[in-house]
Amino acid sequence: MEIEKVRSRNYVKIDELARAISNGLSLQQRKMGSEEAQSSAEHIINFFGYGTRVIDNMLEPEDRDVFYTMEDLGILETEREETTLFDGREWRIHYWILNVNRVIELSEMNIQTNSDDSTFDIYNEIPDEYWKAN
Repeated sequence: MEIEKVRSRNYVKIDELARAISNGLSLQQRKMGSEEAQSSAEHIINFFGYGTRVIDNMLEPEDRDVFYTMEDLGILETEREETTLFDGREWRIHYWILNVNRVIELSEMNIQTNSDDSTFDIYNEIPDEYWKAN
């Protein structure tokens, strides 16, 4: 995919977001199965629809926790807008921004899963006769 084409894109596909979530968590030595990543991607996309910006007020605390996790991965960013009300008070509006370029970057990463984890190698060193029940 051409770089200019990617930068001009302002949407993500659900499968890209699911891969980005899974790969982003893998970079933090955390795991998420593909079904769970797909479900999380659908949940997040439901807030954004075809846009890239969501107002924070509409989130429930559980959803906000998910959004903070996505912010840690770089998938979401926050933005704040301040305006002055008629009575002179300042009003802050917080937004969540879908970082399309980061989603695409994470989704295209080739994360190697270390299936030969050496943590359990010690069990290979135990002779077979010790494993037999008496």
